[in-house]
Amino acid sequence: MQQSKEYIRLAADLQTESIVDGPGLRAVIWTQGCSHNCKGCQNPHTHDFNGGAEVPLYMVKEAIDELEYHTGITFSGGDPMFQPEACNELAIYAKNKGYNIWVYTGFTFEELIKMSINKPIYREFLENIDVLVDGRFILEQRDLSLLFRGSRNQRLIDVKRTLDKNEVVLLNEYEYNEEELFKRVPSFV
Repeated sequence: MQQSKEYIRLAADLQTESIVDGPGLRAVIWTQGCSHNCKGCQNPHTHDFNGGAEVPLYMVKEAIDELEYHTGITFSGGDPMFQPEACNELAIYAKNKGYNIWVYTGFTFEELIKMSINKPIYREFLENIDVLVDGRFILEQRDLSLLFRGSRNQRLIDVKRTLDKNEVVLLNEYEYNEEELFKRVPSFV
């Protein structure tokens, strides 16, 4: 996918009230374009690289500026890794405003590291991501009890610690545990 430095191809407007694409109240940037074509994908309309619309980066930044009460920004799609330059620029912008960054990708962390050898922007983008939800969605491994991911093969990776240790570090605290979940969430009933 050829990408302009001033635009990003989006599948939808910035979603400003997500509570399922990472912890807390999040805004989601829905990128357009994906060649993984995972069977059972929940967003098949985002696969066409010519679909959606090209949006100036400044407009996405202005939308980020208008957010209130949000804890983070999530990149999903499509697959944000097909537009690493634009996504990295937006991630840097959002991080400078204090947001944590989550990215959903069909690539594995290991694949992205290999890709960064020939295209360093992948490493640069990884360095601006807090949590990477990696791996293709596998319908046969679908598991509705998982938090923030759809199939058992997908991982929640602490990117900073992974890059520091040079080995994948998972965020185990997000594994679904109903008893622990209800200890943290007050009941008003």
